[in-house]
Amino acid sequence: MRLAIINDEVDQDPGRAADAAAACGFGGIEVRSVRNVPPHELTDDELRGVAADLAARGLAVAGFCPPALKTALPRTDADVAAVRAVLVRAIGQARVLGAPHVRIFTFYREGDPDPVAAARAARRVLDGVPLDGVRLLVETGTRTNTPTMALLMRFLEAVDVPGLGVLWDPGNTVFSGMGRTPFPAEYRLGRDLIGHVHVKDPAGTTGYVRLGDGDLPWAEIVETLRADGYGGWLSLETHWRVGRVLNQRQRDNPWGDDFTDGGYDASVQCMERLAALVAG
Repeated sequence: MRLAIINDEVDQDPGRAADAAAACGFGGIEVRSVRNVPPHELTDDELRGVAADLAARGLAVAGFCPPALKTALPRTDADVAAVRAVLVRAIGQARVLGAPHVRIFTFYREGDPDPVAAARAARRVLDGVPLDGVRLLVETGTRTNTPTMALLMRFLEAVDVPGLGVLWDPGNTVFSGMGRTPFPAEYRLGRDLIGHVHVKDPAGTTGYVRLGDGDLPWAEIVETLRADGYGGWLSLETHWRVGRVLNQRQRDNPWGDDFTDGGYDASVQCMERLAALVAG
């Protein structure tokens, strides 16, 4: 297992985020917003600068986090084209970064999750999109059509697109209110497809807390991943802030100082705890 953190959970300056990660023994950075520029708006020059900042500190790019398919369910050809454009651009950005994957969602749900309808729409978006070595990982997203692993498995079966993997975020499952105990049963459902894990600790559906103080048994999860030979990234997505609680808008659009403020100290505390868990 390798340890990473999403940069804007620490600081909008990727160099400062990378320094903090390296000091905590982490080996990678998952890239989201940079210097108040949302991920999907980062230019190639900005991305090359981020990659250079990380390489200078001996850190790898652990992934890229644009809001791909993080929209309402597309209804028209124009809607599909707009969603596809963000995805195609994200894949190009990932190549510039040297990121191993792009994280995608399954559209915001309207009422109860409908992974089959989301799959039909996603198939239209993905049709003909050139991946060229960049893997797409589908997240268990809080407000999407796949907040649980069971729903995500239904989505993957229905979408029937080869090569899609799973970005498992059990914190999102708990926070969605649709699965208070996503480990171990939910984990086992998708274990063979998990390509990346987001680490954060929810307190029910009210907010996120310091790693180890919330609802998820992260020590047991880490030990199970180790026993199962998981060799991917454990990527901290702190979502806890010292002195404040992120609101829905900030969680839906996690970029810029409005989102990051208070994240440095909170993330350092959580990185230290996660590193200790992994060290045993």
